[in-house]
Formats: sequence, structure tokens, C-alpha cells
Amino acid sequence: MEKKVSVEISARHVHLPEDVYKKLFGEDAEMTSVKNLTGGGAFVDARRVTLVGPKSEMHRVAILGPYRPTQIELSKTDARKLGVEPPIRISGDTKGSAPIKIIGDCGEYEAEEGAIIAKRHIHVCEREAAEWGVKKNDIVKVSIKTAERSLIFDDVVIRTNPEESLAIMHIDTDEGNAAGMDGTTDGFVVE
Repeated sequence: MEKKVSVEISARHVHLPEDVYKKLFGEDAEMTSVKNLTGGGAFVDARRVTLVGPKSEMHRVAILGPYRPTQIELSKTDARKLGVEPPIRISGDTKGSAPIKIIGDCGEYEAEEGAIIAKRHIHVCEREAAEWGVKKNDIVKVSIKTAERSLIFDDVVIRTNPEESLAIMHIDTDEGNAAGMDGTTDGFVVE
């Protein structure tokens, strides 16, 4: 059975709770979707933030909605540029992760933790996961074919959800560049 996934590059971004968002952009500020993302009701907000680390700053970093706990997802290259040392973690696991400053149009926020390098993962519905013979938190390998830099990603975490949806793998920009990706591409879970 072919176990096909759509592989997407997830560039640096932040997730913010409502109180932090309002601290950064004002009490009347509300998230405004400018682009819907695949699955789960996620979207890109109209506003952007600046991230400040010990070595440098990154401007115009995307905010993803809807509101959720503070999380800053970076690539290893981003982290080195900023001078922070985030752990590689599955999204949502920010306890004890790297601190970073976030600046908005109306204020700033010193996140005591929240910066991570997101572990590569596949979002797949429970039905399809069962057909593949995998379950939540299983580790698989995914083969990606590109013109000049095909490769196999190991240590890919399975994340299941009950709703029917397309199987989507998220990797960061460093990983996408390593594979020579130019936008979304197909990948295949390999034995």
C-alpha cells in the first residue's frame, strides 16, 4: 500500500495567546486571517512581530492563529542567527524551552520559554493511520524525491486526528532546503 503524504515547509512563526497578542498590538486588536492553512482551522494573521535574541533580530515574523499558548517555531539556522538554543520538540511541548523577546506594534513581551525547533511530523487522520499500521507518536521514515537532492527523513513523528484530512508532513526551512524542495512536494512513508 502506498503511504503518500504532502510535504510542506513550515517557515518560522509564532503562536500567541490572546492576552499576549493584545499586549503586543493593543487592547482592541483581534487576529485577522489573510491566508488559511491546510487543516485544523489554522491561518496566517495580518500582523507580524519582531523576534529579538542575544545576537540579532528577525523582523516580519508571521503569527499563526487562532490563539493558543506562546510558541515560537524556528529552524536551527534561525536560532543560530538570533543566538538562542531552542530544543527540538514536538509542537506544544514548550516547558523549559528557550526564552525570546517578541515585539509588536504597541508593546513587547519577554517569553521566558516557548522557542523550539519543531520536530518533523505527519498529521494524518486516525482511519488512514490505522490503514498504514501506525498510531500516534510512532516514528517513521519519509522518502522525498526532488530533481537533485532526494533524501529520506528519519525520526518523523505521527500525529493523528479523528477528522478526515489529507496526510500532511511539516518540515522546517532547513530541512526543505536540504531536500532541494521548491514548494510543496509528495513524500512516501517507507518501511
